[in-house]
Amino acid sequence: MSAWKRVLISPRPYRYVRVVLGVVFVCAGSAKLTDPEGFAEIISAYQLVPEGFLALVAIGLPALEVLAGLGLVFDIRGSLSTISALLALFVGVLWFGILKDLDIDCGCFSPAELAEHGTLREAMYRDVAMMVAVGYLFWWRRAVPVWSPKDLRARTS
Repeated sequence: MSAWKRVLISPRPYRYVRVVLGVVFVCAGSAKLTDPEGFAEIISAYQLVPEGFLALVAIGLPALEVLAGLGLVFDIRGSLSTISALLALFVGVLWFGILKDLDIDCGCFSPAELAEHGTLREAMYRDVAMMVAVGYLFWWRRAVPVWSPKDLRARTS
């Protein structure tokens, strides 16, 4: 087995990528939950959500991000699929914004942080990079045989 494959199937990179990605989602969702009105304004600028649903989406989407991120940190079943679906949604919305040549914030983090994140295109590239990380996590789950917790502890110590 090649050295690269041994590294890739090791539980440590899997755990690191999983926790980092989960923390990114927890932080992004938490930041949006602190200012749901600001996030609702950003959502409204995309003109994809009817006005009557803005409040629900402005609170529900970040709450889902936080829950999915926590689930990923603790490796709870279904959280990786949820993160994958959220990223697909975010990339689709960003792509829509790029195609419509919208000059708006991406809505990825809190409104105060948005000015530092640049263009919609940069945000989309960042989300695509996170999708690559999600792809690695899915690959790892299929490529690595199922171990008992005892075996996993022995391999990581």
